[in-house]
Amino acid sequence: MSEIVASAAPPLPAAAEKLKFYGLWVAAAVVLLLLPRLFGSGGSLTTFSLIGISIIFSLSYNILLGQTGMLSFGHAVYYGLGGFLAIHAINIIGANKLPIPLFAVPLIGGLTGLVFAALLGWVSTQRSGTAFAMISLGVAELIASSALILRTFFGGEAGVSANRTKLLKLFGWNFGPQIQIYYLVAAWTLVAVIAMYALTRTPLGRMCNAVRDNPERVQFVGYNPHVVRYLAFCFAGLFAGIAGALAAINFEIANSAYLGAEQSGTVLFATYIGGVGFFIGPIVGAIFVTLLSLGLSDLTQVWQLYFGLIFIAVVVFAPGGITGLLMMHRPLLKAGTLLQMLPSYLIALVPTLAMIAGLVLSIETIVHYTVNPGDDSHIRAFGVGFDAASPSLWALAVVLVIGGFLVARKTWSWVGHAWNGAATLAREKGIAA
Repeated sequence: MSEIVASAAPPLPAAAEKLKFYGLWVAAAVVLLLLPRLFGSGGSLTTFSLIGISIIFSLSYNILLGQTGMLSFGHAVYYGLGGFLAIHAINIIGANKLPIPLFAVPLIGGLTGLVFAALLGWVSTQRSGTAFAMISLGVAELIASSALILRTFFGGEAGVSANRTKLLKLFGWNFGPQIQIYYLVAAWTLVAVIAMYALTRTPLGRMCNAVRDNPERVQFVGYNPHVVRYLAFCFAGLFAGIAGALAAINFEIANSAYLGAEQSGTVLFATYIGGVGFFIGPIVGAIFVTLLSLGLSDLTQVWQLYFGLIFIAVVVFAPGGITGLLMMHRPLLKAGTLLQMLPSYLIALVPTLAMIAGLVLSIETIVHYTVNPGDDSHIRAFGVGFDAASPSLWALAVVLVIGGFLVARKTWSWVGHAWNGAATLAREKGIAA
């Protein structure tokens, strides 16, 4: 059995690969240090902090979905409990003047997530697939409803607040200004990302992949798939708790929304849109979803509807996520045939954008007459004003949707032919595409 474990571990990289590997992490640390120099406004720092928290949360979820093949609808439970324990810890530490700096509080959140994952995970991970998904949903609803009942701990609908500046100063920092919170989140994000990447390179990480792909074979060679799923579940809870604690520190409050289905849905969206098949996928998805949610909420009142449509489009047309799409083009880039795809992409993009514009017009006008029927018909969405009562606008929307769809179907078939040609040339050069 020891031979099997040894064979599951990856080979040690060569010196050049090691240099490249460590260079990437050093470069990431430098970027995190320099970001406030380039974008120093309070809004930018808050956005970066939210992105960092979302990255940790999404990567923790990908330990379940991408690494071990477990679809969870209740990952927010460990995120939320980590946040609540962190808030209570801040209040207790501040009231008793304990010599614990704020930088250590995310550890409390992480341990909370780990403990509850260990308690709830043994039963939850007995089965995988649909059974696990339903159990996770039931646990999520149980904890979310408890948050409104156990008001002493969860604070009811208002939640529990804290003052992060009352804790022990670290190098003169009281973590009041947002830039200090940004550096705290950035440091924890870097540490958590490195730790989760290291986990994927261990024998346990490899066994998680094996359980995802073929649990019967894993059991045949002497491993218990349930134990592997349980350990992955515990690690996912640990990092989710760290993310929840950082969120509580950032906002100085924890409420029932931290535990809700919306939070679990958001992390699922971010992970899948980014790409569950790649370690960097959830990072890309977290950045994309955070920026999209902040941007769309300022442009339209039904931004969540567009959010859902984007998710459906990714599931149907790009199941590998954004990262999967980019990695598809990597062989063509190496072979120098990627430029051959550019004309067909540009041609297909025009009717696709026209169809999207028609959908937006249709959605905004329908929403206006269903949600705000008594308001003025002159509305504004995505920075553009138009008259929802105009028959010409409705006609334009129909033409754009139907015409754009028909033309897009034809042009995307051209993209397929161009792809086959570029891939053939790449294979002739000895590069698999």
